[in-house]
Amino acid sequence: MNRLDRLTAILTQIQSKRWITSHEIAKRFNITIRTVYRDIRALEEAGVPIISEAGKGYSLIEGYRLPPVMFTREEALSFVLADKLLENISDKESGKQFTSALFKIKSVLKSSEKDTLDSMGPQVKIISRINPTQGQDNTLHIILNSLSSKKVLEMQYLSFDKAEVTLREAEPIGIYYSFEQWYFIGWCRLRKAYRTFRLDRIQSISMKDGNYTTPHPSLKDYLDKIKKEQKLTKVVLSIDHSMRKYIQVEKYKWGFVMETDKGNAMELTFMTSSLEGFTRWALMMGDFIKVIEPQMLITMMKQLLAQIASKIEKNEQNPELLT
Repeated sequence: MNRLDRLTAILTQIQSKRWITSHEIAKRFNITIRTVYRDIRALEEAGVPIISEAGKGYSLIEGYRLPPVMFTREEALSFVLADKLLENISDKESGKQFTSALFKIKSVLKSSEKDTLDSMGPQVKIISRINPTQGQDNTLHIILNSLSSKKVLEMQYLSFDKAEVTLREAEPIGIYYSFEQWYFIGWCRLRKAYRTFRLDRIQSISMKDGNYTTPHPSLKDYLDKIKKEQKLTKVVLSIDHSMRKYIQVEKYKWGFVMETDKGNAMELTFMTSSLEGFTRWALMMGDFIKVIEPQMLITMMKQLLAQIASKIEKNEQNPELLT
């Protein structure tokens, strides 16, 4: 990217937020802080009304706006992917709002770029195994509004352990998407502790009147704290090379740390927070793996296999029984 393009992009980035730091700009363009200072000075000399404040960063004087933004072909194509992703992993209300925003973005595209988006749309598809928002059509949208306005959420929530519906009030601190599911973390007033809620288990949800003022950690700080507090178990497996392509993605879900080539097999090291869950995953590859450590994993695999064998034998003796 030449300097003129970078200056234009920096100006657009500053306009996109109320305040933006020099570190954010440097990270985006992979430049030094000193270069950021020079670029900001160049924009100021060109007449752009940039204000700076220690501890906050840079901002544009209220009322100053850039003329309509022009997008490159590559940027325009990225909208196709964003549109397909939001269509498949968000609720209907959030998807509708994104579509509305996309119409406004398309309105400033050149005719050739508009034609490109129209032609590419049918050629891109996101295949999802499950619907991540099986509750209300606006569950995700309500939670986002709650985060923005700091309002308490009231919901009917189906618990996992007891499979019972309870009335919860929660002060949300953030949402995240993982393993084809949306989750939100919040302070649960019923349990008097931070809890993680799966959106597809929310039966109904609404925002209560009034705002909560309780100070809460950021989502990143909370997740970092939980990660440090987790009791992790080291697992080392020897896995046949023929399984490599089947676990390239899955292994990261189970705490993959490192891999060592041992000739006829690969030795994989994991740090897992759920040895029981890991046991069930390992059994799926049972005839292609060897457990090096811990011994507890071998014991748990034997116990689970014994339970499966017992259940199969029982079903063979009583075909009408499925339990």
